[in-house]
Amino acid sequence: MLGEPEYTMNDLFAQLGLESSDEAIEQFIAEHQLDKDEELIDADFWNEKQRMFLKEEWQLDAVWVEVIDELNVRLHPDA
Repeated sequence: MLGEPEYTMNDLFAQLGLESSDEAIEQFIAEHQLDKDEELIDADFWNEKQRMFLKEEWQLDAVWVEVIDELNVRLHPDA
C-alpha cells in the first residue's frame, strides 16, 4: 500500500493557482510577510478559494498540513 503523498512548497503554490517556481515562491514570501498576530488564513492576499483550501486542509490535519505549516512559519519571521 502506498503512503500519503509528500507535498512540496512548489506543489502548494501550484494548488493555490500561484506561480510555483522556486524564485516566484521566494518573491511571494518576501512580499507578503505577516505580523505575528495575523493568522495565515486571514491574510488579505488570499482569494476566497485559496483561503478555504488552506483553512480546510489545516483543520483536517490533512496531507497538505506540513507544507502549509512551513508556509505559515516563513510568512511570520518575527513570530
